[in-house]
Amino acid sequence: MIKFPSIEQFRTVVSNVNRHFNFVGLDENGEAIYDPTLPKPTITFKGTVKLHGTNAGVSYNQNNGLWAQSRENIITIEKDNAGFAFFVESKKDVFFELMAQVMDKVFPWIDPTKNTITIYGEWCGGNIQKGVGICNLPKSFFIFGVKVTPHTETEEELRANPAYWVDSTYLRDNDNGIYNIDDFPTYSMDIDFNMPQLVQNELSELTIAVEEECPVAKAFGFSGIGEGIVWSAEFKGVVHRFKVKGEKHSSSKVKTLAAVNVEKLEGIQKFVDYAVSESRFNQAIENVFPNDEPIDVRKMGDVIRWVVNDVIKEEMDTMVENQVEPKEVNKYISAKVREMFFKLSV
Repeated sequence: MIKFPSIEQFRTVVSNVNRHFNFVGLDENGEAIYDPTLPKPTITFKGTVKLHGTNAGVSYNQNNGLWAQSRENIITIEKDNAGFAFFVESKKDVFFELMAQVMDKVFPWIDPTKNTITIYGEWCGGNIQKGVGICNLPKSFFIFGVKVTPHTETEEELRANPAYWVDSTYLRDNDNGIYNIDDFPTYSMDIDFNMPQLVQNELSELTIAVEEECPVAKAFGFSGIGEGIVWSAEFKGVVHRFKVKGEKHSSSKVKTLAAVNVEKLEGIQKFVDYAVSESRFNQAIENVFPNDEPIDVRKMGDVIRWVVNDVIKEEMDTMVENQVEPKEVNKYISAKVREMFFKLSV
């Protein structure tokens, strides 16, 4: 059984990226030290339509052959999940061909005696779920991912040879009810993790549009509601995924995104760009390192505090005029000063 990982919520991905890029080391007790002022990346995410069905997978290696699985279990015709194991059994030759395509595509050959290939997708349509546009389709399998899992016996081998994701966009057999989610509408979004709130409204708008009219059902000539969008990106070897569902499909575990005041967030950014000028930064440097004292990174915190205090003291009237509170801008001021400091010390 090779489970498909849980798809996180947007706020969880934001938290994960922040922890990764804010990590600076361990203290004397071995506890992680984080610096929230460190700059975060902008990552391009791809969105695909989330279908309302049941998670399914087909795995293969030469030692065990081909098997079907649900999200939690290996399934068989006798202990099936919505008929997916029966579907796999009836399309065995088709799935063997899909596995051969994966093996030929990667490196360009994957040894099936040393690796397990798993094709993941959504098993949906028919009576699998109710009240959505894709219920009008016969039961079908929509591929959305392929994972290669090297066979390992020890923790050391696992660290040296971890499982990895490979391209799946070429896999399909439409004549046999096996589709690829990438053949349907997809979306692209750049998320700046220094201010990720800026994309929340756009995420919500796209999700609402999918919920009102499922693009996949529409492609087959049917009309009906959809579920939402799954967003994914690989950045520096780490795969990030999150899902956004419409209100009709949201639950206590998957909350819809709250709208944000984009104008205010953009106003904060403009204020920081205005207030943290080269002149003010240079003043801070002169105060913290007087008399041509050498620049020392250990005093960077003193430089940040000087700029923050000076901005609050000198720019309070501008902040009041723009309805920007100190607590709303301090972290952005800190991040910009830090960026300027490191450019100075390079």
